[in-house]
Amino acid sequence: MEDGIQDIINHDNDALRDRVADLEKKVQEQADEIVCLRGTLADVLRRVTQLEGRAVIITSNNVPTPVKSSFSSNTLPSKPSNINYQRQITSPTTNSNSHHPAPQTPAQPNRRLSHYPSSGSLHSEGGHSSSSASPIPSPSPSITNSRSSPSPRHTPSPNRHISMSTSNLNSMKKWSSSQEYLTSNNNASTKDAVLMQEEGIVKLYLRGRPIALHIPTDYLQDYSLNKVSNPPSQRLKLEWVYGYRGRDCRSNLYFLPTGEMVYFIASVVVLYNVEDQIQRHYMGHTDDIKCLALHPNKLIIATGQVASTDRRERRPHVRIWDSVSLNTLHVIGAGEFERAVCCVAFSHADGGSLLCVIDESVEHTLSLWDWQKGEKGHKITETKSATETVLAAEFHPMDRHTLITIGRGHIYFWDTEGGTLAKKLGLFEKQDKPRYVLCMSFTETGELLTGDSNGNILVWSRGSNKVARTIYNAHDGGVFSICSMKDGTFLSGGGRDRRIIEWDHALTRTGREAKLPEQTGGIRALAQGKGSMLLVGTTRNCILQGTLSLNFSLVVQGHTEEIWALAVHPNQSQFITGGHDHYIHLWDTMSHSVVWSKDIGESVQSACFSPDGSVVALATTSGRWSVLDATTRQVYSMHADGSESIDCIKFSPDGRFLAVGSHDNYIYVYQVDDEYKKYNRIGRCMGHSSFITHLDWSDDSTYIQTNSGDYELLFWNAGVCRQVSNMSIARDIKWNTQTCTIGFSVLGIWPENADGSDVNTCSRSHSHKLLATGDDFGKVNIYSYLSCQPKSPHHSYGGHSSHVTNVDFTPDDTRLISLGGRDCSIMQWALT
Repeated sequence: MEDGIQDIINHDNDALRDRVADLEKKVQEQADEIVCLRGTLADVLRRVTQLEGRAVIITSNNVPTPVKSSFSSNTLPSKPSNINYQRQITSPTTNSNSHHPAPQTPAQPNRRLSHYPSSGSLHSEGGHSSSSASPIPSPSPSITNSRSSPSPRHTPSPNRHISMSTSNLNSMKKWSSSQEYLTSNNNASTKDAVLMQEEGIVKLYLRGRPIALHIPTDYLQDYSLNKVSNPPSQRLKLEWVYGYRGRDCRSNLYFLPTGEMVYFIASVVVLYNVEDQIQRHYMGHTDDIKCLALHPNKLIIATGQVASTDRRERRPHVRIWDSVSLNTLHVIGAGEFERAVCCVAFSHADGGSLLCVIDESVEHTLSLWDWQKGEKGHKITETKSATETVLAAEFHPMDRHTLITIGRGHIYFWDTEGGTLAKKLGLFEKQDKPRYVLCMSFTETGELLTGDSNGNILVWSRGSNKVARTIYNAHDGGVFSICSMKDGTFLSGGGRDRRIIEWDHALTRTGREAKLPEQTGGIRALAQGKGSMLLVGTTRNCILQGTLSLNFSLVVQGHTEEIWALAVHPNQSQFITGGHDHYIHLWDTMSHSVVWSKDIGESVQSACFSPDGSVVALATTSGRWSVLDATTRQVYSMHADGSESIDCIKFSPDGRFLAVGSHDNYIYVYQVDDEYKKYNRIGRCMGHSSFITHLDWSDDSTYIQTNSGDYELLFWNAGVCRQVSNMSIARDIKWNTQTCTIGFSVLGIWPENADGSDVNTCSRSHSHKLLATGDDFGKVNIYSYLSCQPKSPHHSYGGHSSHVTNVDFTPDDTRLISLGGRDCSIMQWALT
């Protein structure tokens, strides 16, 4: 009798479990339908906004605060609207005290930080909308930032200091989206430029050294230091970003319901619609973005950044923003995190009301936030996470109080119930403990899958901290990514073997797999794209799209090491970039794609096209340079001038000469024959006491002007390789280009307290109306040309997170190209 009752109970329990499973499946299907509906509405809103051309422009003299959001996790964002922003000064509250102040180094230069380890690293060492609408920047806290590495081209000043005085802040007349209109403080703390009218020179002081700049005859009579020049009427708008940060960041590629993939590079989050060939950009960050998390509603995004030198927000923080309007909703944790934010994650089981943040302090502090509470969120609790590197954090999709973190030699299971954090260490079999736990994902039944550096995939039962099953040798080398697909299968990606392998729901190989080509690198991130499409981010900063049954195609490509070389084609909408990754790429500004690539075999430092665009000259860091056919890539000529880096190489306007500026302090001049195929050295210009940084040819191809590392400006007769000492001749020479950063016509580009290494590059537009510069603080600046008044007003634009190494205009002056040095990004700006 008892056995019969037990059988009935067991049968009823089984039936109940089946019904609950069916209900869960239906609820999930309805949730998917709701997400799809949201995505469709969001896409409609994005397209309408784009058509209407709406944009929030901040013109207040005050620094705006983040928009207070009433945006819940279950509602769609509204269309961006014009709002009046007021400066708000807030006092510290209980949950916003600085537990981890940013590192301070008094009286040290404030330059761009470098957060890019070698490509062999397993982990990271550590503006606003250009479309639709502008996210709102946060107030600027007053804090001294740590010193960062200077631009390699220059020698840093030991006494460099950037004033953050009230007068400097007041000198900002207006700034919006990714731009600032800046005028320098007239009460400069360093020695001002001095006009010596009788001698016809202006003395500019860089790092305390006087530099005599001779005034052209046409300006001698009317020139005055007291005149105020006007900023340019044209502005820059970020049009396209080339590159992806996959080399040292993970879990940073997702597909949105709007049909866009989202990823980041430098301080820009890119939302890229491959079908429509449209990019939008979230530019609320002020420095390197290190992590990205997608809210369960697929529309809200959280991104975390490193400590910055930017005046708006120097401290590491998390920005939560709307992917449709690109408005900033909340700025979380300014003053709470140390060094950088390395991991962010939204909760899932409760609809995404919590945010987990882990910083890069010594003990990797983990904090939980009620991110929707107030403009700055509310910190619920925090604790020390691990002394070893933490690579990822994820909330359990079904257990609302379970959080998992992984990293070097560990996996922790956290219980968040009651607003506290209690952790259990994941237990490995002794012989199976990996050096790194690299990635994780969840099954439909709540089991946890982890991939490790041993190439194994481990299965952890729901609610347990012990390994339930191990799939050995899933990959040859580390398993860098695991992706759960909508059809119940799983995909794993290998870093070393570059393979993508499909597994069924029982974690058995289905036999379907793909291998990426060597030049794209190993798999860094996997994400399900539109329909059956798969998105693959790689360790060589590429993104591919395709399926296991079809080939994968490159949709995003970039450099993997520092980039310095830039050459814009003289009559086509194309440009070449070269980097220390040994690659050169020819890009098309209209199709936003790579035309061709070539491995040079050594680090490329500078490049130039011939006047007719038929050949390109490439110079390296070893003193060697070569000339290639711009179409066939055939090498016509190879030469070596010394054994040191060549920072500048340039053809004369008539194509008869080639000048090469080297770190050995010489300028080598070559005669060019046989349609750019033969080069005979006619001499070298000797006279500089430091390495050559920039050079320009005169319009008549007779003279050269050069700058050096010790801030010299010298003039040369190229035909005889002799210095021009007669300034009555030199002052009136018309220059074909203006890339020299020291000269009378570019006097106004130097900020106060400049030490001579702040400005890395400049370029004059072909119309002679604009001058663009790139500096050590990640800014691209545009001035009116001539910029001959000290500290000229200009427009400044963020986006890069490293020193800007090169800028140049396209032949029709409709676009500007900028290179981001160590952030490996290339940005294409439209002039509006």
